[in-house]
Amino acid sequence: MDVEIDQESCVAAGQCVLVAPEVFDQRDEDGVAILRRTPSADEYAATREAALLCPARAILLSE
Repeated sequence: MDVEIDQESCVAAGQCVLVAPEVFDQRDEDGVAILRRTPSADEYAATREAALLCPARAILLSE
């Protein structure tokens, strides 16, 4: 799974971090989401959920 974050669109809601903290984090200065690492196979479900919950639809997934 490839994960990209459109940081220009991110509204810093933090839903991705709550759902998949091993994959996503937020920058300290503005809260914009960042990718900590590529998800492992057992983290795919949480990563998909994070993308669905993102209010800005800033998480882009490809498999």
